[in-house]
Amino acid sequence: MESNRQQKINRLIQKELSEIFLLDTKKMHGVFISVTNVRVSPDLGLAHAYLSIFPTEKAEELIRNINENVKAVRYDLGKRVGKQLRIVPELTFHLDDSLDYIENIDRLLKDR
Repeated sequence: MESNRQQKINRLIQKELSEIFLLDTKKMHGVFISVTNVRVSPDLGLAHAYLSIFPTEKAEELIRNINENVKAVRYDLGKRVGKQLRIVPELTFHLDDSLDYIENIDRLLKDR
C-alpha cells in the first residue's frame, strides 16, 4: 500500500508531466498525450508514468522517442518541482492501453 507521501508525489508528478506533454504536443498537430497514472517507488527514486496516446497508431513510436529523451523530460520536470522535491525521480514511461482493451471488450460483447 502506498503511503500518503507517495500518493501526493504521484499526483504532483502526474500534473507536471501532463503540462510538459501538453506544451510539447502543441507543436505536433493531431497528437494528444495524457498521463493516466504515475507510480513512485517507496524510496521515491523511481517513477513509472503511464501514457495514453492518441492516435494509437503512433503510440509505440512516441513512447520509444520519449524513453530515448527521458533526460530532457526529467530536466523539465526538475525545473518545475525542484522546490517541492529534494530528488527528482528517474522516469520510465509505459503505454497505457487500458482504453483500447475496454474498447475491444465492448466490441466483442456487441458482436455476440
